[in-house]
Amino acid sequence: MQFVTVDIYDQTYRLRGQDPAYIQHLAEMVDTKMRAVAAQGKSVDSLRVAVLAALNIADELSALEQRYNALSGPAKENLRNRTSKLTGLLDAVLSEHRKIG
Repeated sequence: MQFVTVDIYDQTYRLRGQDPAYIQHLAEMVDTKMRAVAAQGKSVDSLRVAVLAALNIADELSALEQRYNALSGPAKENLRNRTSKLTGLLDAVLSEHRKIG
């Protein structure tokens, strides 16, 4: 586990995880969503902005889950197969990178 420092909505957080770049990416997504929510409203309360941003993110996730669940058998199986292959390739690359680095 590594520590990474991120800024979200003008607040600094020190987070721990296995992939600092991924954590930074997620933090940037949350920051962007919070700023978009704040720009559309009059609230300056960061807790309210965070809750509204979380609701927006949850709505996006729910819509993606519904789209995924709506996929028919062959399309869903094709997606699973492709995902499995890509995961295997990624694992192989990461394993090789660990050996080299």
